Amino acid sequence: MWKMKYIIMIAAALILAGCPSSATTDSDVSSSSESDQTGKSSPPKHTKDALELIKKRIAKNEAILIDVREKDEWEDGHLQSATFLPLSILEEGPSNEAFIESVTKNLPKDKIIYCHCAAGGRVMPASAILHKLGYDIRPLKAGYKDLLKAGFNKASK
Repeated sequence: MWKMKYIIMIAAALILAGCPSSATTDSDVSSSSESDQTGKSSPPKHTKDALELIKKRIAKNEAILIDVREKDEWEDGHLQSATFLPLSILEEGPSNEAFIESVTKNLPKDKIIYCHCAAGGRVMPASAILHKLGYDIRPLKAGYKDLLKAGFNKASK
């Protein structure tokens, strides 16, 4: 039974990973997911949480910010408060039990996980994968440069 659920989870993550980011609209909600009419949790949508609120939650250790951009982008510059977890790694992970164990050990489920990339597109498939693992994941529309302009600190080299 657990194998079937695992296979369904992987298939759903792969399907969602292939969906274009333009499927989101301005009517996106702030929470990580909503329940549909069947009571099942739907995939996350871009959050409407204000950037000031996000900064406060990160400062209070109520939330974590992950950067799903790729290594070369991360090395060109990243936010001081961000944790590196590229989409390419997340996309390979759902079929690997060791990966799932590693993620669940390193990302606490009792905190909000905010997710950013360069322009808000890659956060959707990344968030869908983490949502399936049970995280309160809130993808940001704001990209890296937008977050810098909003006062998030750039990591020093």
